[in-house]
Amino acid sequence: MVEDMNNVEVRNLEIGDKVKGTVTKVEEKQVLVDVEGNKVDGLIPISELSSLHIETASDAVKEGDVLELIVTKVEEELLVLSKRKVDAEKAWDEMKRLFEEEKVFEADVKDVVKGGLVVDLGVRGFVPASLVEDHYVEDFSDYKDKTLTFKIVELDQDKNRLILSHRAVVEAEKQEQKKKVLEDIQPDNVLEGTVQRITDFGAFVDIGGVDGLVHISQLSHEHVDKPSDVVHEGQKVQVKVLSVDRDNERISLSIKETLPGPWSNLSERASKGTILEGEVKRLVSYGAFVEVFPGVEGLVHISQISHKHIGTPHEVLKEGQTVKVKVLEVNENEQRLSLSIKALEEKEEENFDYEMPEENTGFQLGEMIGDKLKDLRK
Repeated sequence: MVEDMNNVEVRNLEIGDKVKGTVTKVEEKQVLVDVEGNKVDGLIPISELSSLHIETASDAVKEGDVLELIVTKVEEELLVLSKRKVDAEKAWDEMKRLFEEEKVFEADVKDVVKGGLVVDLGVRGFVPASLVEDHYVEDFSDYKDKTLTFKIVELDQDKNRLILSHRAVVEAEKQEQKKKVLEDIQPDNVLEGTVQRITDFGAFVDIGGVDGLVHISQLSHEHVDKPSDVVHEGQKVQVKVLSVDRDNERISLSIKETLPGPWSNLSERASKGTILEGEVKRLVSYGAFVEVFPGVEGLVHISQISHKHIGTPHEVLKEGQTVKVKVLEVNENEQRLSLSIKALEEKEEENFDYEMPEENTGFQLGEMIGDKLKDLRK
């Protein structure tokens, strides 16, 4: 009687019907299940276990698992079933909801294939290489089994096409972070950043989700020919915010402003009486400016250039010339440094020798004065 009822139940099952089954045996390429309410065995081919390629059935299920299945074929003593189709049906409904609501979700990367990543969402989701990150990735091997956040960027159930993007999530997060930084940041803030890019005119520094520009003139107190001479990509640096243009999302930064100035502790490095070597940078009518430390120029007044009288500094000095100087006075607060060149030079002895008239000329000073006196008396 029971056997007849079971036969009736089996015969009444049609392709597309949904049933529940408990896994009773897992073989390499198929799985046997006990179909609820039926004595007839159910069989799930390995191709119907998952939307992804699997090597053995044990990669997808184990004995004792209770599965929702769809009948794909009805035979006299066997039901051929599919887990993949049930999973896909549910998955497509969920994927449509996530797509329409533009939701972000987490999923594990199941495989790395040519051209991108494969994600199992009940249906096969594909992440093209260009949509994995917002930067170039040479090797994706480390991404297998990694959990990432995704957004669905393309969905076509009829073509079984589901395209995902992790890059879209990353870019949205960065944009939100950038917006927050631009709102919070203020001029004169001192922050830590990372050098991201170097150009001919300066360096772009990431200060927490937004890049600011350190112009070449703000890299150092010293003259800089190339930004790469001072900083390198990936370097951690302290920067001071000079200005913020929120409308155009531009931030001007300075590394120089966070560094000790060239005049800092100058009174220790160039105390009165110190002898230094420097380069003549500028010649003016009243003296010469000599650079004794990077960014530190002192004045050699024209009176301190030479013991000899000179009309202009150009008579004895030229720009670019290296000279030794002695510190006469240093004022660190006012950034004034008085120097002397002549203090290091020996003063030449003055020559007081005069030639006396020769006797054989017959000319004497007394005679000349006498003649003049006679003329006055006349």
